[in-house]
Amino acid sequence: MGIVKKKPTTPSQRWTTVSSFEEITTKTPHKPLTRALRKKGGRNSNGRVTVRHRGGGHRRRLRIIDFKRDKRDIQAQVITIEYDPNRSARIALIEYQDKEKRYIVAPVGLVVGSTIIAGETADIRIGNALPLRNIPPGTQIHNIELTKGKGAQAVRSAGASAQIMAKEGKYAHVKMPSSEIRLIDQDCYATIGQIGNVDHENISLGKAGRSRWLGRRPKVRGVAMNPVDHPHGGGEGKSSGGRHPSTPWGKPTKGYKTRKKSKRTNKFIVKRRNAK
Repeated sequence: MGIVKKKPTTPSQRWTTVSSFEEITTKTPHKPLTRALRKKGGRNSNGRVTVRHRGGGHRRRLRIIDFKRDKRDIQAQVITIEYDPNRSARIALIEYQDKEKRYIVAPVGLVVGSTIIAGETADIRIGNALPLRNIPPGTQIHNIELTKGKGAQAVRSAGASAQIMAKEGKYAHVKMPSSEIRLIDQDCYATIGQIGNVDHENISLGKAGRSRWLGRRPKVRGVAMNPVDHPHGGGEGKSSGGRHPSTPWGKPTKGYKTRKKSKRTNKFIVKRRNAK
């Protein structure tokens, strides 16, 4: 889990850094747990672009990850630690005692040969999954369910971890990676530990072409466009737009509230991440 700095043999290599991949134990995925991933180029079912700046990129196969951990009270052993092109974290292939294999997101400290288990009576050990009511306060957790039985929805990216602050009645107070404190049902499952590949946030792509490999197309600033293309466009010489930041369609961006479920979910937020 280190970072390798390239020798500056070309201008782009001067700034390029890559992961060392030292924790990876195999280069080929377990084929039965993968499926084809078709690219959409940011388009919806009508063929209209709904997410800009997407397209191209290397071909990938989707790894089917077990976020539910619903095979309870059966021990599993880690067989491999693998690279997943679809997420920032590493994944681990585990094999249960009945020979069934599944992929999980690999936390820090999980190595080939480690044994893990999911269930209410599981030990507080890295990789084990159990309900929040059975995890002591102060423990680092990840892959947290927000709705019982739905599977992990929160804290799933490289280096992320949350912390149980307290428990009160039906809910646990969980401090999220954003520093927001949120109420989560104590019957929801979470996994012990911090997600691996912690150095992911320090990687520098180094050149535009590497962004294209990831399927990210160029972004053009609004102030560099013509008035017909963007509200910030036009003007004599270099301008700053002359108005509050907005989208090409005139909607405000920075600070504009976009949460659609706020009425239903506000009651679960104890402390906001941007509290003043």
